[in-house]
Amino acid sequence: MKLSALLAAAAAPLEWDGRVDPEISGLSYDSRRVAPGDLFAAIAGQREDGHAFITDAVAGGAAAVLAARRVQVDVPVVCSPDPRRTLGQLAAAFYGRPAESLFVVGITGTNGKTTTSWLVEAVLAAAGHRVGVIGTVDWHYPGKREANPVTTPQSLDLQRILAEMRSAGVSHVVMEVSSHALDQDRVEGVLFDVGVFTNLTRDHLDYHGSMEAYRNCKQRLFTERLPTGPKAQRAMAVVNTDDPFGRDLAERVEAVCLTVGSGPANKIHPVAADISITGIQAELATPAGRLAIRSPLVGRHNLDNIMAAAACGIAAGAPLEAIGRGIEAVTRIPGRLEPVFDPDGRHIYVDYAHTPDALDHALAAMRPLTPGRLICVFGCGGDRDAGKRPQMGEIAGRWSDYVVVTSDNPRSEVPEAIIEMILPGLRRVAAADSWEATPDRATAIRRAIAAAGPGDTVLIAGKGHETYQVLADRTIAFDDRQEAQRALGLWPAAAGVP
Repeated sequence: MKLSALLAAAAAPLEWDGRVDPEISGLSYDSRRVAPGDLFAAIAGQREDGHAFITDAVAGGAAAVLAARRVQVDVPVVCSPDPRRTLGQLAAAFYGRPAESLFVVGITGTNGKTTTSWLVEAVLAAAGHRVGVIGTVDWHYPGKREANPVTTPQSLDLQRILAEMRSAGVSHVVMEVSSHALDQDRVEGVLFDVGVFTNLTRDHLDYHGSMEAYRNCKQRLFTERLPTGPKAQRAMAVVNTDDPFGRDLAERVEAVCLTVGSGPANKIHPVAADISITGIQAELATPAGRLAIRSPLVGRHNLDNIMAAAACGIAAGAPLEAIGRGIEAVTRIPGRLEPVFDPDGRHIYVDYAHTPDALDHALAAMRPLTPGRLICVFGCGGDRDAGKRPQMGEIAGRWSDYVVVTSDNPRSEVPEAIIEMILPGLRRVAAADSWEATPDRATAIRRAIAAAGPGDTVLIAGKGHETYQVLADRTIAFDDRQEAQRALGLWPAAAGVP
């Protein structure tokens, strides 16, 4: 594709003298991965500015450069006031605008995105569709599964994945859309058929600075990414109105809105529900009629996720029978209250809960289902919002009979220092003999399981599906599920672990 043709597809003010019109064979935002013929996009990030690597990109064969300012190099330089957004527009054009030929569901919210996306995938598959998923755990479609380093890929990677899914015969895509992705225009070039809002609670304040800024990012999915053209006739919003921001959003969204929540005013709500240690049985009122639900997922919060998935199924035209069958088919989701089998009768779960609200919901779900003691293992991530640390300590102490505070991706911070910021909240509500702290996460998991007996529940929170621990100078292999199995004698001991 000629550079001129590629630029013509971008709906943004661009400066380019047009004297040289090279053939563009690819796009890149990483100078280390530039191939001959690529257009290199110089993107300013939080830590590094791509403009510093333009010379390297040209030396690597870049045929043109997209930048925020003019630079002196021997290839055409296209200037944009917002190269990041322009890259998304160019990527969509380069890959033939794949989202336009797909039914795309976008899910945003602090918690519940992954569980809801896997439920929606199962519902759409039960309705006979070939489905792709892009999210925190991975991106996948039938026949392929790849690790995903971030919840929502960068715009160039996202368009490449969507194009690959389209070529593989995928008709429907379910995507988690993070606040970072919305703020950084990673979903530029994608219009969603269905936008889903799960909830909004404290998270990412180290990035956004305030809850207001965080909220404003989340709502961009509904104000900017739902279509306004011909596709708008079928666009729908699915909004959880049990959340205060959700109630406000439901009143302001322009698309057709399917509200979900506990009250009868919602278009989808439970008429009856039984939540136990074996799962959820419920009857839902929906615009398409009554829907009987059986799911092995546990916890009241998962009923919210199920209702959102049912709403997406209705928005996509799936019959109620397929919706129910799809929901029942999801038996477990990696790192989302994922059970670890214990032959001695302890209930052990690994969960991704790393925010105050998520930890609160996970422990609240476990408390009434636990005949014995509830034991919680958790920590807080380094180089992230420090204000939530005492909050999470208080939440863990309020719900749990025993708490083991430990590390969770400490990054550049000292693990003991993070723990010291957690403890004031824990001490406010918990007796001195009802908790302990150890910075070694493997030791913490072993001690928690050793302290539990038959009928007790151990919740290992924070890392979920993650298979690593990020330290100051390195990233090491670490999987909470495997560490729990090691503690039970069901997994080989790691090197150096007694």
